Amino acid sequence: MRIADADILILPGLGGIKPGHWQTRWAEKMKTAAIVEQADWWEPNADDWIDTIIQAAQLTTRTVVFVCHSTSVSALVHAAPRLPDNVRGAFLVAPTDVEESPAAPKAIHVFRPVPRDPLPFPSMVVASSNDPYVTLERAVEFANCWGSDFHQAGEAGHINVDSGHGPWPEGLLMFTRLMQRL
Repeated sequence: MRIADADILILPGLGGIKPGHWQTRWAEKMKTAAIVEQADWWEPNADDWIDTIIQAAQLTTRTVVFVCHSTSVSALVHAAPRLPDNVRGAFLVAPTDVEESPAAPKAIHVFRPVPRDPLPFPSMVVASSNDPYVTLERAVEFANCWGSDFHQAGEAGHINVDSGHGPWPEGLLMFTRLMQRL
């Protein structure tokens, strides 16, 4: 599937996205991409975030592929069983371990427990070996439970602006590989 043939719904993590973040850049460059806005980026209500994701997918008229970062990965896996049939895939980057990470902010504990059921669509988890919010072992565990492909991004931190990931061309290549599978 080509990127132009799908609605790309971008789901930022806690706090939304900073200017220069790879998700912002992708939203600006992909004509069919849109950032899904949450009512409260800093004190999430799990039900609100999940409902917003479901509604965003329901409002589309074409195939949907999600691009998630951090906390939004947990929100999406909670939403997955209720998503419409037009959702065809998800690119899941730097999932925050809301259950076991001592660095995870208490505000995101609302997404506990992390669902372990297989996702009803193809997906790819991308994680780094030095992410302060998830160990590589836990990221692999999540990917295995969800039936996701897994890509180890090396020592890439939380794969955000603070870890030096503005444009993140390697991520775009991984996303393109996922799109080719769909």
